[in-house]
Amino acid sequence: QVQLVESGGGLVQAGGSLRLSCAASGRTFSDYSRGWFHQAPGKEREFVAGISWSGDNTYYADSVKGRFTISRDNAKNTVYLQMNSLKPEDTAVYSCAARTYGTSRDPNDYKYWGQGTQVTVSS
Repeated sequence: QVQLVESGGGLVQAGGSLRLSCAASGRTFSDYSRGWFHQAPGKEREFVAGISWSGDNTYYADSVKGRFTISRDNAKNTVYLQMNSLKPEDTAVYSCAARTYGTSRDPNDYKYWGQGTQVTVSS
């Protein structure tokens, strides 16, 4: 089993930055590829960014390319999402997820999920 806990969400003005963290406990963290997803009210959960177990490969949704950066520190069992140049349309609950195989953009491919953290960007 893997337990995931997100932190770092909050209220920020458009153009600002936030850094989300997702701490893992349980089974060996480095064996899992990880993803960040977000879900706005009334919308489906969407892929934001993904990172391979080694950290060598990263993937982004087109809407966040050049603004968001995903990274991981396996020694700290933590994955991060640095969000810059935030826009009001980035407002959502952000959740991290883990899976034992390669990174996927499909949330249905992930077995383990955190509880989510709210990000609100004001205009």
